[in-house]
Amino acid sequence: MRNVVRWVLGGFLTFAGTSHLTIGREEFQAQVPEWVPVDQDLVVLGSGFAEIALGLALLSGRKRPQVGWVTAAFFVAIFPGNIAQYLEGTDGFGLDTDQARFVRLFFQPVLVAWALWSTGAWRTWRARRR
Repeated sequence: MRNVVRWVLGGFLTFAGTSHLTIGREEFQAQVPEWVPVDQDLVVLGSGFAEIALGLALLSGRKRPQVGWVTAAFFVAIFPGNIAQYLEGTDGFGLDTDQARFVRLFFQPVLVAWALWSTGAWRTWRARRR
């Protein structure tokens, strides 16, 4: 079951990253908060390449716990952008109401947990502490 869930997450990230570079590029640019001191397109390209790399790493199954922690950290790192999208009322990808943008905020911790559980990262960390 963990492998299937990991593959789904890996596929999702690979698709999302590819979308950053192609069909969704402009929409992703619109979601980069104004306070980010880097060019919006560069942020979208960088996050797209990061998502593709993480997705492929999850699909490969190699170094699973390490990949799980890095993936979880990525989800934490992009969370401020999601908060900004909610606070600033920025529409994107069907998130065109305050309620939809607010509900999305609760999905980010689910993604963190998904990355840690599906790769065995949390279990490996707990086993080392014993």
